[in-house]
Amino acid sequence: MSQQYPQQPNPQQPGWGGAPTPPGHNGPPFQPLPPKKSSTGKIIGLGCAGVIGLFVVGVVVSAIAGGGTGDESGDSNDQPAASASANERPTAEADPGDKSAKTAEPKEEKAKVVVFKVWGTAPAGALGPMDITYGSDSDSRQGKWKDGRFEATLPLNDDALYYTVTAQLQGSGDINCSVTVDGHTEKAHAAGGYNICNAQANSGLLGGWD
Repeated sequence: MSQQYPQQPNPQQPGWGGAPTPPGHNGPPFQPLPPKKSSTGKIIGLGCAGVIGLFVVGVVVSAIAGGGTGDESGDSNDQPAASASANERPTAEADPGDKSAKTAEPKEEKAKVVVFKVWGTAPAGALGPMDITYGSDSDSRQGKWKDGRFEATLPLNDDALYYTVTAQLQGSGDINCSVTVDGHTEKAHAAGGYNICNAQANSGLLGGWD
């Protein structure tokens, strides 16, 4: 024996609290489609988040770049100071490369000398070789004839009254003699017998030699 269940009411049928079915329509009444969810909000949200993210990244990159530039500029600013301190020199020390800073060293003047000379032909005689004397009024010396020539020098004394050289032949010969004082030269000549060759430079009253 089969069991029967009570019939459940159909809400779409009239009399059960449902809306009446339109004529000619056997199915349930038309239900409007649910509205589509708009993606505009999501796009706007994502767009704002992207702009904010790009802005944050830009700020970070700018901060890093600014920090590196600051370090470099700091180093570059320190370099001139270091180089300036390295290039500083004591004011008392003169630059070796600066020629204007060098003082001209005084040249040492050569000591002035008096030159005495005798040259020519002077054979030795019965009394020996030619007799030669030279010097100043305060200093007289004996000279020696050798190989047809004689030459000697003495330091110049500005207080001397004269300088002279004398050569006397011994029976024959032909000779010349000279004395040079401070660029001035006096000469003389002698020939034959016992003649004397005498050259003398005298100190002038107003300076110089004559």
